[in-house]
Amino acid sequence: MSAEHATALIARASRSTVATLFFSTARRHPHRLAIDHLRYDQLADRVMRLAAVLAARGLTRGDPIAVISENRAEILELFLAAASLGLVVACPGWRLSDRELAHCLDLVEPRLTFASPRHAACVSAPFVFGDDYEAALDAATPRAPDPAVDPEDPLLILYTSGTTGLPKGAVISHRAQIVRNLVVRAEFSVAPDDVFVAWSPLYHMGAADQSIGALISGGRVIVIDGFDREHLCTLVEREPLGWLILMPGMIQAFCDALERRQVRPRGVKICGVMADLVPPAEIARLTTLLGAPFANTFGATETGCPPCSSNRIPIGVAPTRLSKEQSPFCEVRLVDPDDRDVPDGTPGELLIRGPTLFSGYHRADEINRHEFRDGWFHMGDVFVRNPDGTLDFVDRRKYLIKSGGENIYPAEIERVLMQDPRVVDACVVRRPDARWGEVPVAFVARADPSLDAAALIARCRAELAGYKQPKAILFIAADEFPRSASGKIQRHELERRLADTSPPPHQEPA
Repeated sequence: MSAEHATALIARASRSTVATLFFSTARRHPHRLAIDHLRYDQLADRVMRLAAVLAARGLTRGDPIAVISENRAEILELFLAAASLGLVVACPGWRLSDRELAHCLDLVEPRLTFASPRHAACVSAPFVFGDDYEAALDAATPRAPDPAVDPEDPLLILYTSGTTGLPKGAVISHRAQIVRNLVVRAEFSVAPDDVFVAWSPLYHMGAADQSIGALISGGRVIVIDGFDREHLCTLVEREPLGWLILMPGMIQAFCDALERRQVRPRGVKICGVMADLVPPAEIARLTTLLGAPFANTFGATETGCPPCSSNRIPIGVAPTRLSKEQSPFCEVRLVDPDDRDVPDGTPGELLIRGPTLFSGYHRADEINRHEFRDGWFHMGDVFVRNPDGTLDFVDRRKYLIKSGGENIYPAEIERVLMQDPRVVDACVVRRPDARWGEVPVAFVARADPSLDAAALIARCRAELAGYKQPKAILFIAADEFPRSASGKIQRHELERRLADTSPPPHQEPA
């Protein structure tokens, strides 16, 4: 046996994928519930039949497909069938405007697009979940996984807003999905058979990562079509939950329901996400009601839960500081604008490398070369390292607005506002919001005094998803925009103006 042959055999022995791990789990626990009331053996059979349907349409390893749907169990079947064949699933959000959705699909050029009946009209010639989907599965002969699929093959494309105002497609590999699952179970003490409730959109990292992780570990996924606090209360009472993800803006309503129903949790390991955007009193209230700590994490679609996923806010505590602890499953640097490491106490952009990282942005070589320069992914977020090694978030270098779990870049809104010829200049800033954490507010200089907020909001509604609408339009003179020596508008000065003037006399609510 040649040395090369032995090396190839050794390499092949390490090539577990999302599909091979799922089927291994299904063989070990065939009668355990997998998705809702579907057992693992039943799910495995449906996944293999769906893989056969896809293969019969000529789809082979590396081909892109897409799915546009509210949360449904079929989406997870599609993820697993794609993993079995080495396909990549693009997941544009159904909340996008027509223009944004068209951009996301054009970026990927899917060979086949799946859709729910509710969203089938968004695309041409979709494969619609429902009777036709079920008939196709019933007629198919189960197909085994393709042994050529590699852990570095892409599995998902999740869209994240870009500084240019158009979404970018973050490519998530099998390797990244597998390690992200291991990180959550190691750092949050989530058991292999814990239940995950997929209520947040499956086109987002939170629900997608955790659902896939549960299904390759032997857990159960309960799929809910959006935030249904009454249903969530029932599940808290009945099910052993691992990580109960709850977004800013929804916690108060959920706590109200828990108290009204006097819910006694069966057992929650950890709850919450994005602690920086949740009022401290709400964190204390929620953790007390659930009997579970709050996840004080800082991650991204591109990185998973790392780089900061090792800290929890204890039960009943209203935190006075939200310092993060670095995950042991990644490497981190803080650097200045010239990529030189900064000393403790000095703000620096966070750089990360590790096995949870995504595989770059789809069809964006120039952006990838810049964001991955020197072999580190530049997150664009500025932190300070404390003497005890913890990390404090300072600001977003690229100024990202996080509103109720959604990412909004000001450039997305500014681009639309500036399309109106009556607008001289526009700048969008974030405003703290008790419900959503942050919301966008637009400062606009107009050439025509007759231009009102309603006209601009109508333009935004036609071009942007609903959650990206500015919550107020503030008209100011062009020379009132605070600018740096280089002429750039200083957003922090406009934020200060928002805080100092409440409400501004020239504000027109949106």
